Amino acid sequence: MTSLAQTTILNWSGAQEGIAFDDAGIYDVLNSTDCPCYVVKVNGQTGFTSTGRLTTSENGIGRVMAWLPPLSPEMLGDETFRQHYGVKYAYAAGAMANGIASIAMVTTLGKALILSSFGAAGFVPQQIEEAIHQIQSALPSGPYAFNLIHSPHEEAIEQSTVQLYLKHAVTTVEASAFLSLTPHIVRYRVAGLARTGDRIQANNRVIAKISRREIAQQFMEPAPENILAYLLSQRWITEEQAALARHIPVADDVTVEADSGGHTDNRPLVSLLPVIISLRDEIQQYYHYPIPSRVGVGGGIGTPEAVLMAFMMGAAYVVTGSINQSCIEAGTSDHTKKLLGQAEMTDVIMAPAADMFEMGVKVQLLKRGTMFPMRAQKLFDLYQSYDSLESIPIAERQKIESQILRRSFNDVWQDTVNFFMNRDPRQVELANRDPKRKMALIFRWYLGLSSRWSNSGEPGRELDYQIWCGPSMGAFNNWVKGTYLESPAQRRVVDIAGHLMHGAAYLYRVQSLRLQNVQIPSTLARYMPGLSFR
Repeated sequence: MTSLAQTTILNWSGAQEGIAFDDAGIYDVLNSTDCPCYVVKVNGQTGFTSTGRLTTSENGIGRVMAWLPPLSPEMLGDETFRQHYGVKYAYAAGAMANGIASIAMVTTLGKALILSSFGAAGFVPQQIEEAIHQIQSALPSGPYAFNLIHSPHEEAIEQSTVQLYLKHAVTTVEASAFLSLTPHIVRYRVAGLARTGDRIQANNRVIAKISRREIAQQFMEPAPENILAYLLSQRWITEEQAALARHIPVADDVTVEADSGGHTDNRPLVSLLPVIISLRDEIQQYYHYPIPSRVGVGGGIGTPEAVLMAFMMGAAYVVTGSINQSCIEAGTSDHTKKLLGQAEMTDVIMAPAADMFEMGVKVQLLKRGTMFPMRAQKLFDLYQSYDSLESIPIAERQKIESQILRRSFNDVWQDTVNFFMNRDPRQVELANRDPKRKMALIFRWYLGLSSRWSNSGEPGRELDYQIWCGPSMGAFNNWVKGTYLESPAQRRVVDIAGHLMHGAAYLYRVQSLRLQNVQIPSTLARYMPGLSFR
């Protein structure tokens, strides 16, 4: 936005037929975000145009009331983010576990030069390795990322996943749900460090999702000395890499995760983002990194208004999550996509998380059309109340076996043993020594499978589907109502990314003109998706 029109008398010179006075023509001017926008008064009428030029000459056709330079969607956010990852927009599609953020989603967005993170959480190493092969084959030059989720109760999975990423040269990971730094995420970062002349080359890039100041600080500071010492003792990094690690942050980018689906603290974005940006600036003043950590946002991003708000508050980039689950490319079933497509903003609830069940950690889910949240809470209440399966009253036990698990505890335990023998045998050993831990694993069988049932469309288990979802899903549905994107069958991830970013640029023009006292017709105050961005 510029205010020259308010301080200097400017006129407009050009062909008068290029000035729009009707709503349709004004919309076309506002929507041409890669062109300038001039608001001119001609013969007592106010019109809009993207052609012609400004002049101080009195020979102009009309008086300029306001004007804006071009602002294309590609210009929003931090330019260094786009350069760093080789992408079109300062926009990313975040990871959603169990392959909801699927191979198809990652490759489709990647081919459009949009960053997306594969939902590796919940997969065993063999599945992750197959996904690596397919994505790297489809996107040999990127862009793509893979998720690394903190696994406090299954450290072996976190370690083996990092080993896979290092083995196959996966150069970007999205670290999520970390309660503190672990040797494995630090190993991934530091093992990719090298010196190029007098520069530090970080070949392994980390995007950290956080919702707490103290966790953000750990990712924004250099790797802790005790972890570096441990990595050196394991010979996972070199002395030179440890020395280089003391001069760069653990994460290139920190995503402020607000009221999101899945793991979330339900933090309001308008409160959390300024705190984390301020923290980044404090850390930068102390360490003087050549390149400070960028701060982006995720959670609640489901409309162009939300995207614009994030950028205007200083976000370097935006990350979408919940809304992508209803898209064609998502690894979710048609039934789940239908439920997501009907969701309102209030149709969400918190329920126990499968991966951090014993700790009482909760995730945000869709409550409409499923009984999973209530059933999961029932299992957690039993876990808190009793020390073993045997201490649960018989009547209560029979109800759980028949109505929720639909199998006996013994049968579920056998399935659990088979699962962990291929994934992390130590879990079985620990459970055999601790009856309460055994109970937790049996209850986690239900919590773990429920999300897979949602993805595969397991017949007869519809009321048990666990569907991670934040209020942005309802906001998105409200925004696209009456457009071609109202139906999940028409939703494509590239379209949605394009409309969100273009819509944000459009709304910037509307709000900027309003700040110059230009009256915008109410019919043009919102951006509605009408064109395909494929």
